[in-house]
Amino acid sequence: MSLLVVGSVAYDTIKTPHGEAPDALGGAAVYFSLAARIFTPVRLVGVVGDDFRDDDVRLLEARKIDLGGLERVRGGKTFRWSGEYSPDMNRRETLSVELNVFQDFRPKVPEAFRDSRFVFLANASPVTQASVLDQMDRPDFVMADTMDLWIQTQHRELVDLLGRIDGLLLNDSEAMLLTDRHNLIDAGRAILAMGPSRVVIKKGEHGSVLFEGDRIVPLPAYPTSHVKDPTGAGDSFAGALMGFLAQKGSSGPRKSKGQGVEPKTFKVALAYGTVVASFTVEDFGVRRIAEATEGDTRERFEVYREFLTL
Repeated sequence: MSLLVVGSVAYDTIKTPHGEAPDALGGAAVYFSLAARIFTPVRLVGVVGDDFRDDDVRLLEARKIDLGGLERVRGGKTFRWSGEYSPDMNRRETLSVELNVFQDFRPKVPEAFRDSRFVFLANASPVTQASVLDQMDRPDFVMADTMDLWIQTQHRELVDLLGRIDGLLLNDSEAMLLTDRHNLIDAGRAILAMGPSRVVIKKGEHGSVLFEGDRIVPLPAYPTSHVKDPTGAGDSFAGALMGFLAQKGSSGPRKSKGQGVEPKTFKVALAYGTVVASFTVEDFGVRRIAEATEGDTRERFEVYREFLTL
């Protein structure tokens, strides 16, 4: 089934205790797409400047990522971010942000992309995310990411968006900020009451927690000792999750929010998201995730499944 992602395309300068990567290809939509393409072709909507490298275009296109929705602004510069991680890599300091062409990004979904059955709205203003939904032809499953900035500055718009989507992805501190709850379980349930049929709360190196109806499903992170750069891990997690769902597809017309995805399928998708995110952290930028194969992923998935079996 068709999968669409709308989000940032960027160049990142990353420094960790293991080294530095200047002007590395990044952005939420890029990490998402490189993870999702392991399972299914991806349609990407984003914006870049004249400085976006031809080599990066070729890298993405060679991996079944349709760039028909990638707008190139003549005379503009691509979004740039730089950051440095603490020695234990649990904290990250942003050193600089240059939004450039992304600052005025107004997503234009190509006509050929509007029938996408699965849609991921990467981190952006909820107003921008809602404008994407206004252009779509009734997708089967829509999931969105958000952050503390939008929770604080566009709370009402974000709550309105939650009534239009099937799943929300956010971290534990964001979940508690959104709901004004200080217990993670209470926060997850409160977000479900706002509209989405599924809520996934990320807990970094401690994995994630799924809230779905009356079910609460915690999943640990995949254990890896080769952590070089955590940048993009959350976006890769989302990409593999949605890529697996799109691969499995849905049957018949959509009846109600989230009906196209079975609970068991979503749980397996979460596990694949966890596994694929573990590839991303093993090298700087997109180097490792860009080379990960379906075979690599299935092999690591089987190891992960053994971890979860009692």
